[in-house]
Amino acid sequence: MTTTIAGGRAARRQTMRRIRPRRSPAVPLLLAVWAGAAGVLWLWWANTPNIADDNSKILNAGRITGLLAGYLMALVVLQMARVPALERRVGSDRVARWHAMSGRYTLCLVFAHVFLIMWGYALQAGKSLGDIVQQTVDSVEQLPDMGKAAIGTGLFLLIGLVSIGPVRRRMPYDTWYHIHLMTYAAVFLTFWHQITTGNDFAIEPTAKTVWYALYGSVTALVVWYRVIAPVRLNLRHRLRVEAVIEETPGIVSVLIGGRKLHRMGAEAGQFFRWRFLAPGMRFSSHPYSLSAAPRPDLLRITVKAIGDHSAALRELRPGTKVWAEGPYGAMTASRRSRGKVLLVAGGVGITPMRALFETLPGAAGDITLLYRANSTQDLALWDELAKIADERGARLMYAVNSPDGERPDISAESLQRKIPDIDGHDVFMCGPNGFAQGVYEALRGAGVPARRIHHESFEM
Repeated sequence: MTTTIAGGRAARRQTMRRIRPRRSPAVPLLLAVWAGAAGVLWLWWANTPNIADDNSKILNAGRITGLLAGYLMALVVLQMARVPALERRVGSDRVARWHAMSGRYTLCLVFAHVFLIMWGYALQAGKSLGDIVQQTVDSVEQLPDMGKAAIGTGLFLLIGLVSIGPVRRRMPYDTWYHIHLMTYAAVFLTFWHQITTGNDFAIEPTAKTVWYALYGSVTALVVWYRVIAPVRLNLRHRLRVEAVIEETPGIVSVLIGGRKLHRMGAEAGQFFRWRFLAPGMRFSSHPYSLSAAPRPDLLRITVKAIGDHSAALRELRPGTKVWAEGPYGAMTASRRSRGKVLLVAGGVGITPMRALFETLPGAAGDITLLYRANSTQDLALWDELAKIADERGARLMYAVNSPDGERPDISAESLQRKIPDIDGHDVFMCGPNGFAQGVYEALRGAGVPARRIHHESFEM
C-alpha cells in the first residue's frame, strides 16, 4: 500500500518563485573564529613580560594551551546549540563536522594544558617530571575549583573515547547521544578554574568580563534554542501521528498532523529531530527528512528500517504524541544558482529529493531526478514521483541492479550521455556516504563545479 500526499497550493506557489541563491556565511564565520583565536593569543602576549628559563617556557606553553582550550570549549558548545543561522544557512552536516573537529582540538589542548601546567608547577616546587602525578593530586586538593576541573577533564576523556569512530559505530546511537550531552557538564565544571586560577584573568579584569560574556552568550543560545524554542514549538503546534503506511517492504511513511504547521517555517529538503512519545521511544530523538512539501495540517516523513528506532516506527498508533525540534538543514531551494537542476537520490535518500522534486522553482524540462535503488521494488514513492514528473514536465530516471546483480553505471561518461548539458546544472543529492562520494566524483568528472553540488551527510 502507498500513500499520496501533495503539497497543495503552497507547493505550487513555490515552483513559481524566482531563483534567489543565498550565500553561505561559513567563510565570514570562520574568519571570526580565527580572529577570536588571535585575540586569545594577544591576551597571553600582553600579559607575558618575558620568558627567561625552561620553567617559564613550560608554564607559558601551558597558559597558551589552556586559553585556547577555554576558547574552543565555548565554540564546541555553540556548535551544539542548533542556532538557525548555522543549521539552516551553513548546513547541519557542516556544523556537525566543525563540532567534531573542534572537539578533537579541544581535547588535545586540554590534555596538553594539564600536562604542561603540572610539569611547570612540579619544577617550581623543585620536583622533576616524574613527580607530575603527585603534583596534579596536590594541585587538585589545594587550588580553588581544581576539583571541578578534574571531574570535567575526566568527562572530556570519556566523551572523546566514545566519539572515536570504531567505538561510536559499535555503540547504540541513543547511548552515544546521551553521553555526548555530558559535554555541557564538562564545560561548566572546567570553566570556573579558568577564572579563579588563570593568571591572565587575574591581571586583566576586562579579559574576565569578556570571558564571562562569551560563555554567558553561548549559554543563553543553548537555553533558548535547545530548551525554550522546542517547548514553544511543540506547545503551539501539538503534533501527533495521523497514520503509518508501508510504502515498500521495510520502508514506512509516518503522517504527522498538528495545528498551523505552515508556521513552523519548514522547507522542502529540511529535516526535524523527532521524538515519538510511545513506549520504548520516549527517550530517543532521531533526524528524519520531510518526504513531501509541508502542508498547513500535515507533515510526512518516510523512513527505512535500518535500526531499532526506525524499525519501531511501523508500530506507532494514530494519536501518538510527537515532540519535534527544527526545522534544520540547508539543502533547500535557496542553494540553487542555475536554472536547471539534477536531483540524485540513493535508497531512502529519496525523501528530501521527493520534496524538492515537487517544489523547486522551474519550468518544464528544468528539473531531473535520478533515483538509485537495488531493484524496482525498492523504488519507494515511485507513483508520486511519476505523477509529479507528469504534472511539472520534469524528467524522472531510475538506476537499479540488473537481474544478475550487476550495478548500474553512474559515471561521468554515462551522466554526460543522459544529460548532455549537465555541467550547467545545480545538483542536489542525498544517499549513503559511499554512494554520495561516488556520484560526487562522477559529477566533478562531468564538469559540474564543486560549489554547485549540494549534499548533506552526517557520517563523521
